Amino acid sequence: MVSTASFEIPSSGNLLDSVDARTKLAGSNKLEILLFSLGTSEIFGINVFKVREVSKTPFITKTPNMPFGMEGVISLRGKIVPVVNLTSIVKLRSESETTGGAMLVMEYNRRVLGFLVDQVDRIIRVEWSDVKPPESLLTGDHGMITAITHLEGGKLVSILDVEEILVNTFGEEHKPELEQLEAADNCTVFFVDDSNVARRRIIEVLEKIGVKHKQATNGLEAWERLQGEAAFAEQHGMPLSDQIRLIMVDAEMPEMDGYVLTRYIKNDRRFQGIPVVMHSSLSSEANRSMGQSVGADAYVAKFDPQILAETLRPLLTR
Repeated sequence: MVSTASFEIPSSGNLLDSVDARTKLAGSNKLEILLFSLGTSEIFGINVFKVREVSKTPFITKTPNMPFGMEGVISLRGKIVPVVNLTSIVKLRSESETTGGAMLVMEYNRRVLGFLVDQVDRIIRVEWSDVKPPESLLTGDHGMITAITHLEGGKLVSILDVEEILVNTFGEEHKPELEQLEAADNCTVFFVDDSNVARRRIIEVLEKIGVKHKQATNGLEAWERLQGEAAFAEQHGMPLSDQIRLIMVDAEMPEMDGYVLTRYIKNDRRFQGIPVVMHSSLSSEANRSMGQSVGADAYVAKFDPQILAETLRPLLTR
């Protein structure tokens, strides 16, 4: 059971009012989750850092040839914002007649989206160590759950994988041709990401530029595997960079977040000279600054294959 501190959503609806306080969570291995329902008894959550504001559902304009789950678009302060119905996307049979009564405005992967939900509850603060990868039995048919945690009293909270939701709604993005890296045979990238979609896309980029890779699915697993790699290199008297040329980490991960993982790597002399790239859907300048504060050598917003490849090239060849 996770012990949480909860508080009400700001009356203005703007969750960025407390961004300075939330920025201080970087490196503390804590996160804040916005809880909401989708018209069933299940409780869902999403990282507050992704949410720009919460409002009642405004008038939505229908558009031609909308993909499944997309309700239409709204005009938000001069911007056209697509609106997605999460109940449809997660394929739940709602018990409520008011599904879509609230809207979360999200900033994700450098785009702004509206997510319709039934009701918004509150914000809770939890330790990343109490956020666990989902068991396949628990996720059932919803492969869109990236992690789970529990409230006081034992109630389960399912944390949604927004990357999976975007792919299911809008499809895969165009995959550009990428030039192979010279001397790529000598390069291995170790990367960690809890999203199946993200791992698949990262592998596509690394394979196109001809770089070998090793991977993990959460921060704690990554740190344990990296320690094993470092111990092996020490035991055999070889530079660790012969085994791993670069480490790439996601920011949000069960059990240990990317900020804590990056700080651990940078504070361990065995990893000296191995660059760390943060690769995250949290694309704001505040998040970029948080990455720099824990020692990341570069910060790349998901997901542009060309930009990712261009960021990795000089770091792999230096």
